[in-house]
Amino acid sequence: MAEVGSASWNFAYLIAFILTLFFPTVSAFDGGDAVALLLGLAISMLGICACLGYYARTRQNM
Repeated sequence: MAEVGSASWNFAYLIAFILTLFFPTVSAFDGGDAVALLLGLAISMLGICACLGYYARTRQNM
């Protein structure tokens, strides 16, 4: 089971890296912006996982 978790985290890191390539660098990027970006990424990943879990549970009861 550790391999599955490892693969999902590697995929998340890959997606985060690819997303950073599309955003231009900003000279006024400070610590607060970095925290907001990481928090937004974490919340969006949590939302995607919650939706997938809901879908899997409803699909299992069919």
